[in-house]
Amino acid sequence: MRAVKVVKIVALVIVIAVVAGFVVMHLWNWLMPAVFGLKAITFAQAIGLLVLSKILLGGFHKHGRRGGPCGGGRGGWKRHMEDRWGQMSEEEREKFRTGMRGRGRWSCGPRAETAEEGTK
Repeated sequence: MRAVKVVKIVALVIVIAVVAGFVVMHLWNWLMPAVFGLKAITFAQAIGLLVLSKILLGGFHKHGRRGGPCGGGRGGWKRHMEDRWGQMSEEEREKFRTGMRGRGRWSCGPRAETAEEGTK
């Protein structure tokens, strides 16, 4: 039973790799020669580009998130920050809000608007 599941997963990975390779190859050959004057690529080169982009941009890591930033992994980090937030004085909360304001839209942690709504 387990062997059948492994074979299905391997087959699915192969099918996805072949489809992705053809998509990359056709997109490259359609766009890059016309836009940048580059040469057309083969299917093997397209697979190589996919692997290279995975190494350079995605890395090889487990996809099951365990307590990473921004509340990953069943809310462990989020619960930890909520506990810390509850133990802070108003002065410490304001200092934290001020520090978080400059971090941009996609930063982790409670926002000033959210934190103020939660205390009302």
